Amino acid sequence: MRHIYIIGIGTGNPEHVTIQAIGKMNAADMIFLPTKGTEKEGLAAVRREICDRFITSAKTQVVEFAIPVRQTSDRSYIESVDQWHAALAQTYVGLINDLPEDGIGAFLVWGDPSLYDSVIRIVERARQLDAASFDFSVVPGITSIQALAASHRIPINMVGKPVEITTGRRLVEHGNRAESTIVMLDGEQAFSRIEDPDAEIFWGAYLGTDDEIVRAGRLGDVADDIIRTRAEARARHGWIMDIYLLRKGRDFDDL
Repeated sequence: MRHIYIIGIGTGNPEHVTIQAIGKMNAADMIFLPTKGTEKEGLAAVRREICDRFITSAKTQVVEFAIPVRQTSDRSYIESVDQWHAALAQTYVGLINDLPEDGIGAFLVWGDPSLYDSVIRIVERARQLDAASFDFSVVPGITSIQALAASHRIPINMVGKPVEITTGRRLVEHGNRAESTIVMLDGEQAFSRIEDPDAEIFWGAYLGTDDEIVRAGRLGDVADDIIRTRAEARARHGWIMDIYLLRKGRDFDDL
C-alpha cells in the first residue's frame, strides 16, 4: 500500500527541519511541492531550497503541482473553504495515484501540520474518496508560535494562565479575551481594531529567515508602525507570513 508523510518543515529556516523530517524526505519516492502563482513564488522557492539542501536519495523526485484557486464570491467562508478542500482532495488523489503501488509520497507543510494547516484533513478527505489506496502519518515541525517566542525571547504563557490561539477574524468577533492570545492568519491587522491600547503586542514576520522582522511594545504605541512595516514588507516580497502575541496583565498579578 502507498504511504504518505505529512512533514512539518518549520517557518522557512532550513535549520528548523528536524532529523526525523530529513529521514522521511529521503525515504520518499515523490515529494509533492505546491505552487501558488508568481505572487507567492517565494514560498515555493523556500521549499525547493529545503529539498535541495536535504534530499540526498537518488530515488526521490520533487513533483510540483498547482494549488486550485479558492473561490470566494457568493459563498460563505465555510462554504468556500469546504469547496476548496474538495478540489484539493481530488488533486491529491491524482498525485498519490502516480506513486508506485508500494510507493511513498510526502507533503511539506509550513510550521507544524497540526496548527492552522489543512493538509491533514485534506489527505484524510482524499483517502475517504476511495479513489486511491494509501495510509499516512505525520511528522511534527517547529511552529511559528515557537519561532515567535524565540525571536522575542519570551514565554508564551504567564505563570499558571491559559493561552488562546485564534485568527484575526475571530479576534475582531470576540475581542482580546485571554491574558495571552496568539493570533494567526490575520491579513486585516485585527490588532488595530482592538480597544485594548495597554495590551502588549509581540509581532513577527518571516520568522527564522534572513528576512525576519519583529516589533514589540504597548499596542497603542506600535500598532501603526507594525501596519506600515507589514505593508512595506509585503510589497517588497510579494507575500508575507506573520503572527503575533497579545498579552495583558503580569505574572503573579492575581495572587
